Amino acid sequence: MTDLQASLFIIGGAFLVGVISYNKWQEYKAKKSVERAFSGSHDDVLMTPGKAAGKDSGEAPPRHEPKLFETEPDADALPRDDLEQSAEQQAIEPQLGNPAPAQAVRKDLPVDELIDCAIPLVLEAPVRGDKALPALQSLRHVGNKPIHFIGEDANGEWEPVAHGGIYSTLLAGVQLANRTNPLNEIEYSELVSRLRQIADDLGAEPDLPDMSEVMHTARSLHQFVIEHDAQLGVNIQSNGAPWAISTLLAALTRQGFDARPEGRMVMSDGEGGLLFSLSTNASAVAETTSRLTLLLDVPRVAPDRDGYGAMVACARSLAARLGGVLVDDSNQPLADVQLAEIAGQVDAFYREMDAAEIPAGSIRALRLFS
Repeated sequence: MTDLQASLFIIGGAFLVGVISYNKWQEYKAKKSVERAFSGSHDDVLMTPGKAAGKDSGEAPPRHEPKLFETEPDADALPRDDLEQSAEQQAIEPQLGNPAPAQAVRKDLPVDELIDCAIPLVLEAPVRGDKALPALQSLRHVGNKPIHFIGEDANGEWEPVAHGGIYSTLLAGVQLANRTNPLNEIEYSELVSRLRQIADDLGAEPDLPDMSEVMHTARSLHQFVIEHDAQLGVNIQSNGAPWAISTLLAALTRQGFDARPEGRMVMSDGEGGLLFSLSTNASAVAETTSRLTLLLDVPRVAPDRDGYGAMVACARSLAARLGGVLVDDSNQPLADVQLAEIAGQVDAFYREMDAAEIPAGSIRALRLFS
């Protein structure tokens, strides 16, 4: 056999395998369509408003395209400002667009057009929440990114998929970034694979956005998180002998701090959120410490809580009671003028986050800075 004959034989074999594979795939799709059409769980007429009329008239019911928000978000570059930059520098809205269709949705929905990659699942026929939920609940995370689902009801309103609901379209949302990392190619590929299986089970077709666009948006959002991941600390240094930790913890509890299981002391905002935390800077077996650190997680505390002001007031009170002095991380005393300057930087930081439509302390901020 000549080299030419061998090459032709190999090419012919590869073509034959391809044809067989394609035919098998078509057979599988046809089988699934038949199974859906003649499945034991026939459509309820209540799930398909106007279906009976469509049958009599010979007209198919109109297809409902999924819609999410009214206007495309701005696609400008992310700001590179932080707490040390001027308050006058204008923040630029981050490029966080999604390839999802557009219609306004309630702001309290778990799929957020600004921080999630929204993937429509176009249904062949309306589906009950009771049927959809078991499949949807099997997909809660890829990597460390949460996944949520909402559905469009008969009135065109979006809501979290729930028992008793009937939905013409479903929308999956995977969070694009958090403090750890952006959504990556491996996580997105896993999401696509598992969504295809869920869509197949529910008789739906996922409208998948281009991976390169999703990765670009995820990296842009993560860059915003990196540049706004600000934590402010105020230290209290003992002026004399170290403090006994056992006595200190009791005094901190009376001051309003709560002890958390992981060993942190936290100050609550009175409504279930946190204002700031406190560390004794000592090991678990240490009996004394000469330094306390109060820490404010700036993007997670809303401006109207005045977390910075509350933290400074608490630090001053503790310093007066314990015989200490407020110092920075270099152990230099913090004067009132310096504390006031930092307060101005915090206000500028809040304005930057507002301009990016990710207000500090909002649900968006809490999800991103987690």
